[in-house]
Amino acid sequence: MASVATPAPTRSRRRRTKLQRRQARLAWLLLLPALGAVGFVAMFPLGKTIYQSFTNQEFLGGLEPTKWVGLRNYRDVWHDSIFRDSIWTTVKFTLITVSIEFVLGLIISLVVNSSFKGRGLMRAVMLVPWAIPTVVAAQMWKWMLDDVFGVVNDAGVRLGFLDHSRAWISDPSTALASVCAVDIWKTTPFVALLLLAGLQVIPNDLYEAAAVDGASALRQFWKITLPLLRPAILVTLIFRTLDALRVFDVFYVFFGSRPDTQTMAIYDQSTIVGDGYVGYGAALSVAIFLIISLFVVIYVTFMRVTGEE
Repeated sequence: MASVATPAPTRSRRRRTKLQRRQARLAWLLLLPALGAVGFVAMFPLGKTIYQSFTNQEFLGGLEPTKWVGLRNYRDVWHDSIFRDSIWTTVKFTLITVSIEFVLGLIISLVVNSSFKGRGLMRAVMLVPWAIPTVVAAQMWKWMLDDVFGVVNDAGVRLGFLDHSRAWISDPSTALASVCAVDIWKTTPFVALLLLAGLQVIPNDLYEAAAVDGASALRQFWKITLPLLRPAILVTLIFRTLDALRVFDVFYVFFGSRPDTQTMAIYDQSTIVGDGYVGYGAALSVAIFLIISLFVVIYVTFMRVTGEE
């Protein structure tokens, strides 16, 4: 019985498959050093923090022997009223700043995306607040909001908006609003930049066709801009929410470790560095990590951030 020869296309396909496998193995071999370095840098501190969270380790070793305490630190975190207050402060700050920054950033991005004289200059100027380091911007605004020599109080009194100078930072009723205003001023350009990048990829042909069909500018915004801008909106909200939940610098410059204005990060820092409780601070760090991860899961689940977006 004569043997049947393998068709040429099948042999060619097999050669391509083998070549692709070799290329894939080579790619993984070339990536392994970088993946190993990134994994070590990312996972080693996390693993060490998780281990420390189960111990009574203190900042100055030798005062008390480090020993395994199990879940005691996590039980203390669960009953820590100061940490609960810091969570609430951080969440309030996040909700206020992210929502306002998104609305303002969307408006600014729509303006600078349109055609008008001086658009390039406006795009450059709007990034100035974002380009200033956060600590520098916070210290600048702390001086401007000072109740004695601050320019905000001076201008407010001169223009008639205020009848007397106010202690914006030290007054508990205006402290959170002050720091939110500074963060909004600082970060809105970043939000506008991300949304502008999303607007740039929307084809102008869609707007021209909609205009020919008689669609108004508002209808074009709801039917074309928002649906096609959704991926950029999701990325922007995720970036800003996670960044706001980790806020430290602007609060620390404004208030230090003041109990009524502590964020989660500041309370964790004061526990480890100020009080020296490394083990308990590590448990706080893990709790913060889980809280932030929860927000990520909520975004990915309910807002459906997928590769198709």
